[in-house]
Amino acid sequence: MSSLQLPRIIQGGMGVAVSSWRLARAVSVGGQLGVVSGTAIERVLTCRLQEGDPGGHIRRALAAFPDQELATAICATWFQEHGLTKPGTYRPVPMFSHKVNEKLQALTVVGAFVEVYLAKEGHTGQVGLNILEKIQPPTLPILYGALLAGVDWVLMGAGIPRDLPGNLDRLAKHEVCVQKITLQDGSHVDLPFDPAHLGLERLTLHRPPCLAIISSDVLAQSLARSGGFAGFVVEGWEAGGHNAPPRGSKGAPPENPVYGDRDRPNLERIRLMGLPFWLAGRRASAAGLMEAEQLGAAGVQVGTAFAFCTESGIENSLRYRALDAIRLGATEVVTEGRASPTGFPFKVLRLSGTEGGRTDGSERVRQRCIMGYLRQPVRNPDGEIIWRCAAEPEADWVRKGGDMAETVGRRCVCQGLMATVGHAQSTPSGDLELPLITAGDDLEVVRTLLGDKADYSAQDVLTYLLEQPQPTAVVPHIG
Repeated sequence: MSSLQLPRIIQGGMGVAVSSWRLARAVSVGGQLGVVSGTAIERVLTCRLQEGDPGGHIRRALAAFPDQELATAICATWFQEHGLTKPGTYRPVPMFSHKVNEKLQALTVVGAFVEVYLAKEGHTGQVGLNILEKIQPPTLPILYGALLAGVDWVLMGAGIPRDLPGNLDRLAKHEVCVQKITLQDGSHVDLPFDPAHLGLERLTLHRPPCLAIISSDVLAQSLARSGGFAGFVVEGWEAGGHNAPPRGSKGAPPENPVYGDRDRPNLERIRLMGLPFWLAGRRASAAGLMEAEQLGAAGVQVGTAFAFCTESGIENSLRYRALDAIRLGATEVVTEGRASPTGFPFKVLRLSGTEGGRTDGSERVRQRCIMGYLRQPVRNPDGEIIWRCAAEPEADWVRKGGDMAETVGRRCVCQGLMATVGHAQSTPSGDLELPLITAGDDLEVVRTLLGDKADYSAQDVLTYLLEQPQPTAVVPHIG
């Protein structure tokens, strides 16, 4: 670890494609750790190609992929020079499952390569990749594609990423890996990934350090004992996206989860492990950075402030609407206990014209699940593994053995997040899926960065975070 350059600021890995290559590149050029999201990366790739690849960035990255036959085939299959014939009319991409689909795995490898390649292009800064333990089937091809592009760090959260270090070791050597797919009853099935079918063993790959994103000092200690992690991002419940359920809660979290001091990890125990760590969740200020460092952290991870900057992947007109609402105090972030089909609390920005703006009791018309990233694998009475999602049509969920009560209040997070970054799918009625914006609790930092301006950049965020704060007494809170 002594020779590893540790960033003071990690830009949060926000999916789907909010943490785009443009954002990660801007942060990296600014001297800190820019992070791309690996979530749904194969679908993001195909959407951009079908939209005509404005600027030619995707095709430029494809031209650098080490297997040009594969890259050319993907471009020929998905690129539409004149874009979509009608908004939302994207061609379907197969869904991942517990069964090997080499074509889908190859597409995912290329998608991850493209995103990391573009984030690293033309500078020497560090770029990281963020992936979710909760979305298991695409993990290995995402990692392999990122390694092919020379990713500098890998961050993983939304679960217990115990297998990540070993998988990185094997993938860096082009060895066969097995992803454990966790079924609802706690059992596992193995999903293999063999890099040999891509024929790139001639390449020497760098094995990057990895960070586990955690919310518990107990989990940090367990992962530290298992070995292979370079450190931790310690994420509080104030952070955006999915949150850990309140400590002590049993079963599904309440509709409006309430957090308290019991939910704060013991930072002193984490510090004594001797591994670097970063604090996340309402830390986006110079004072927050200073306090984190006084508590022993290497720095902070910041998401929300970057989520609404110029380089963010949020579709521009939607981003400006959100900025206007934040400036006026006309929106808020709510932690919804039942929004996500994962069963974990999920933070939603209340903004009119979005899925999160449905506060009048109206619900999204449930469509057939076409992305499936948050589906759960279960065994049916015949022992067959099937996949289901509490946000899919109720009849489908119940037919697969699900409890009707579990569907109440669920939002289609996959479709909503894709719409947020400009890839809204059309519905059978001809409408477009509504976006779903997630953010952390600290919208005040966005107002501060805006001031009297219409917009702000990633560099503005870095400047704000790194400015010299007035020294204040800090009373450590270590849980």
